[in-house]
Amino acid sequence: MSDNPMLKFTTVMRDMPEKRPPDLRAQDFREIYAEYAADKAREQSSRCSQCGVPYCQSHCPLHNNIPDWLRLTAEGRLKEAYEISQATNTFPEICGRICPQDRLCEGNCVIEQSGHGTVTIGQVEKYITDTAWDEGWVTPAAPTQERSESVGIIGAGPGGLAAADMLRREGVQVTVYDRYDRGGGLMTYGIPGFKLEKDVVMRRMAQLEAGGVNFRLNCNVGEDITFDEMRAKHDALIIATGVYKSRELQGPGSGAKGIVRAIDYLTTSNRQSFGDAVPEFDDGTLNASGKRVVVIGGGDTAMDCVRTAIRQGATSVKCLYRRDRTNMPGSQREVANAEEEGVEFAWLSLPKGFSGDPVTSVRVQQMRLGAPDITGRQSPEEIEGAVHDEPADLVIKALGFEAEELPVLWGQPELQVTRWGTIKAEFTSGRTSLPGVYAIGDIVRGASLVVWAIRDGRDCADAIMADFATPQAVAAE
Repeated sequence: MSDNPMLKFTTVMRDMPEKRPPDLRAQDFREIYAEYAADKAREQSSRCSQCGVPYCQSHCPLHNNIPDWLRLTAEGRLKEAYEISQATNTFPEICGRICPQDRLCEGNCVIEQSGHGTVTIGQVEKYITDTAWDEGWVTPAAPTQERSESVGIIGAGPGGLAAADMLRREGVQVTVYDRYDRGGGLMTYGIPGFKLEKDVVMRRMAQLEAGGVNFRLNCNVGEDITFDEMRAKHDALIIATGVYKSRELQGPGSGAKGIVRAIDYLTTSNRQSFGDAVPEFDDGTLNASGKRVVVIGGGDTAMDCVRTAIRQGATSVKCLYRRDRTNMPGSQREVANAEEEGVEFAWLSLPKGFSGDPVTSVRVQQMRLGAPDITGRQSPEEIEGAVHDEPADLVIKALGFEAEELPVLWGQPELQVTRWGTIKAEFTSGRTSLPGVYAIGDIVRGASLVVWAIRDGRDCADAIMADFATPQAVAAE
């Protein structure tokens, strides 16, 4: 037993990588956690209990083989750990950075439930793959044989890219179309650098391109190329557009200047970090510098906005959410990071209207939690007479995203959608009502996590390969 490198959770305490001090990290968009050193990664991996039923694995959307790569890391066998990690996850270094591990793998860790503090799964995952990049173990797709089939993928976000990677490894010809000038989707333009530095995404884009994935960027489907043209050009199509239509605020004054969408605000900030010319940032429209900022929403996008505003030099940053801290949808870890950086949270607060044009204040209604709704969450109720004005020079709407009307935009009335406007697709395969057309990620699920999009992309690639094999088998008979 003395040679066993694992089960050390009773003698080794949980230890996250050092976090940069709030006053320093609030001055730039670099990631806030330092890297593990090799000894620390081995030590923290050794805390895994190697339990018989690994809840970390079952609660991971990708069902990553977490106990095995933790053991291999503890034993110093990093290349093998990387190979096991990469076998189920196309982008482990990205998931290690941005997955809400506190709600998924780490939140269901057995030793966490026993009071010993969860294994730092996300940080070890990040360490393994960053080491793999440094050592040259991450290589482009090199299929043993090229195939004649061609797949077009609409959307260069995590789902589309995961599918592209899997299909290229099978030798399929892949073209990815995206409306933006860089691939990566929300990983590039929606998630701030302090959570995911952009060179991490760009090196994956370069790896996919080196593996033979063709990218057609600055391409709007329905304008630069029609959906019918794409179907004629490819043997299969994957719709992986994500959901970009922002939910809107209601109430008097909601159309005033200075009230902006979270996606526009975050995209502008990320473009500015790339060094792009961004007039909306330079003229102050989408720049929080010197302003009293109010962000409305309680999800991870709202957390990205408040922490971005701090880094841009806002005078004050306040987040309004209509429920309490316990019932917010965003990561508790992100809330804690935001509070450390100076963000103030106003729980049980609902915007009722806005004054000024440009905006000067938000009319805030205080709420309380009443009876549970159909989901089991307590419904917020207004407290009569509890209303106040919150000063604001910039209001950012982070209320979530909805699907664009793709059947209308693309002239495809036969493309079936749900009552929420998302595309109706078969579970796991992604098959839609149109033959040879598949859909994955947020455009099927609604706004969700990067890790679920990766899962969908990988599953869809498997389904397409199975569908390609079927007519060949029939022809052979």
